[in-house]
Amino acid sequence: MGTPRVRFAPSPTGYLHIGGVRTALFNWLWARKTGGAFVLRIEDTDRERSTEASRQVIFDSLRWLGIDWDEGPEVGGPHGPYCQMERLALYKEYAERLIAEGKAFRCYKTRDELDAARSALKEKDPKAEFRYPREWREQTARPGEPHVVRFKVPSEGQVTYVDKVFGEVKTPNAAQQDFVLLRSDGVPLYNFGAVVDDVTMGITLVARGRDHMVNTPPQILLYEALGAPVPEFAHLPMMLNQKGAKLSKRDGAVGVFEYRDKGYTPDAVLNYLARFGWSFGDQEVFSKAELVEAFDWASCGRGDGKFDEKKFLAVQHEHLKSPARLPDETYVEYMRPFVEARGLTFDPAVVRGSLVMVRERARTLVEAAEAVDYFLRPTPVFDEKAKEKALVPESAPLLLDLADRLEATEPFDAGATEATLHALLAERGLEMKRVAAPVRVALTGRASSPGLYEVMALLGKATTLARLRAGAALSVAGASAAGT
Repeated sequence: MGTPRVRFAPSPTGYLHIGGVRTALFNWLWARKTGGAFVLRIEDTDRERSTEASRQVIFDSLRWLGIDWDEGPEVGGPHGPYCQMERLALYKEYAERLIAEGKAFRCYKTRDELDAARSALKEKDPKAEFRYPREWREQTARPGEPHVVRFKVPSEGQVTYVDKVFGEVKTPNAAQQDFVLLRSDGVPLYNFGAVVDDVTMGITLVARGRDHMVNTPPQILLYEALGAPVPEFAHLPMMLNQKGAKLSKRDGAVGVFEYRDKGYTPDAVLNYLARFGWSFGDQEVFSKAELVEAFDWASCGRGDGKFDEKKFLAVQHEHLKSPARLPDETYVEYMRPFVEARGLTFDPAVVRGSLVMVRERARTLVEAAEAVDYFLRPTPVFDEKAKEKALVPESAPLLLDLADRLEATEPFDAGATEATLHALLAERGLEMKRVAAPVRVALTGRASSPGLYEVMALLGKATTLARLRAGAALSVAGASAAGT
């Protein structure tokens, strides 16, 4: 079939679902691995629910993830337009062609007549499946009267194809009905619109969720009726919630931007989604480049999987921990909006200096921003319980003594501050735990933090001394307040 051409065809009816991103990703990976083309098109025939805002969310979400498209809206290409509502004349042309060749027909049976027939069948046999009663297949047209266009499904034979994931699939034609191609308003139904678009855009592989396998046999019949090459198919296992049902909004964050706002990185999102239904030995963590190199359809599984937020978060954490996958410069810039969302002035030098303390601890960029908060404030925000427990009257002389000793400490780095603190402990005959808690709370406002010496070095001498002395004052003030 020549150079591979794949497509992602979402409907702009809301947020971009995480399951849709997985479909886009697998198509994109194949295009990038093979040097093929990744086409984005918009299936906006649901006019009541489709919105321009939702369409923009699709574009922005894909761009945030780094999934670029070679043809499609905002990019262009030789097979446009790439939105279905701009292609209605094309669908009409193909429908008329099928009618002229005796492969489709105009059906004048109204919705009320069909509903009445369904009701009559249900009364006669509640378990019977309603089938379109093919009465207009060979009748004369009624010019000017409302009608739909239906496809003439062969009564005999079967559709057979080899799915790149599920293997050979056979469907008897007798199990299918004369399905609608065009509604009376000229808008195509899904199967017809998708096939006409795939034919005219030269799509060579259709990869999508397993729930679309029901659409594949009628689509293959349409390809054959149009005399077009039948593309390859790859159907992907479904994303389910923890109860085994189809993943939906009620299960939590399933929109791309929800994970962006929770502090996930694009590559971590792609990594987790790639591993959902695909494997590469025992490797769990991948960069985007590694995914492109390793991806193939043979390693896709057939079994549906349960969406696991804990595993997703673990993958995210692995990406944040690794400078090889997330260089310091990128990490720092990723943190900018999350730091600023806390009302802080973003200081790249301070944030970068904190990474050695933040990488192992922070699982998301939200947590990373929270972890560097006290480095960027003039004074720390105190955890009240930590303050009440650590900044007690007997802490004041220790904090003041340490501040005086540190004032003379040069150079003011982690090694020198450690030596100074250990000298204080030795002279006073104290254990580290007796001094560490008040020092930590005075410096950070928190009961836990990275290593004290690294914290002091990044805060710098002036800020460290000021916070230790302020902590001593709070210790005394707390005691006075308690006494009153």
